[in-house]
Amino acid sequence: MASVVDTSVKNFNNTMSGAPVINGVAGSFIAMFDAVGVNGFDSKIATGLTIAGGVGTLAYTGGHSAQVDSVIALSGITGTYAALNGEQKVTSVAAGIVRFATNMADGSASGTVTFKMAPAGWEKVFAGTNKAVYRSLSPLSTKMLLRVDDTNAQFVRVVGYESMTDIDTGVGPFPTAAQIGGGGYWPKSSVTGTAAVPWVLASDGRTFLYHVAPSYPQSTAYIHGMTRGFGDAIALKPGGDAFACFLNYSVQPSPGSMYDSALDAAQSALYTSFPRSYSGLGSAQGHACIPYTGQNALSGLDGALGPFPSRVDGTLRLSRRFFALATTGAEPRADLPGLLSVPQSGAFNAFRTGDRQPGADAFAGRTLIALNPTNTPGTPNDSNTGASFIDITGPWR
Repeated sequence: MASVVDTSVKNFNNTMSGAPVINGVAGSFIAMFDAVGVNGFDSKIATGLTIAGGVGTLAYTGGHSAQVDSVIALSGITGTYAALNGEQKVTSVAAGIVRFATNMADGSASGTVTFKMAPAGWEKVFAGTNKAVYRSLSPLSTKMLLRVDDTNAQFVRVVGYESMTDIDTGVGPFPTAAQIGGGGYWPKSSVTGTAAVPWVLASDGRTFLYHVAPSYPQSTAYIHGMTRGFGDAIALKPGGDAFACFLNYSVQPSPGSMYDSALDAAQSALYTSFPRSYSGLGSAQGHACIPYTGQNALSGLDGALGPFPSRVDGTLRLSRRFFALATTGAEPRADLPGLLSVPQSGAFNAFRTGDRQPGADAFAGRTLIALNPTNTPGTPNDSNTGASFIDITGPWR
């Protein structure tokens, strides 16, 4: 690995200066995921790369998408410092400057040095007009596929498959057509048109989490959204679980109402699909995604451990979430990577999407990014909107 720190988790959001746009236009989700998941984006030629005191400093002209804790990919370095080619995690940014940690000796790199936002580690297996099929590049992944139909302006339809032979033909769909015809729904925008919506996407190359605020074009007060995702869960079966791949989705066709059983929401229905049972038998099964603290409620509106901040020690409490075959009374099958739930109420009063929070206790040393999940299309407040967090330090598993 070129970096001296883990770079498995990539995080992206709409505030990056060169980030792709999600809006109410057909194909905008695919364009975004091609950029952040498959190809990388915002490629730039550096005017210099120097190493001093364990810090690499890239100089360039103009702007760039890099943010602290994001991951860039370097190429074109020759000679002594060629080992720096590859992924580097950003430690600081300034006008015309991006820095990263390194164990290389002091000096200046040679070659035509280029850098871009590193892609999250996915491949585009099949492509059609506003349709695409994606799969993890990781050799450790289950190799399940995600089919995305982005022909509608305001939402995408999503189905997982065990295998596919072309853009429209596959075996082992999850969810099945009987469970929801045409696939589950992921929101883009509650209005048709080019108005951009806020979004966050993070991935460790085997799972990605997608959070979007689809009603923002209607009012800038509508900063709340939904968190969906696809990829390999962290299997708990000791002998392994070859079908521990999840797809979380909505069944609502209206983008502003697609908060039903989101990954950080109350689990009113089994809208997370796995391709088969943990036994390896059968076909698609629905699951709930539940915090280990045990209360089935929206993250950040969950009073299981009292209010935030804790009246005793001021602490932000966090909980991992697990997948189970029922909303209550079911044992965990697998853990959800990357997303942390807040088993406290009142979190919306303190956190907004994109806010950074240092982890504590089991998550000490990690940087967390806040999201604002909701359970209503109304104006966000501390009774309908909460907070959850994505670990952007990693690793997730």
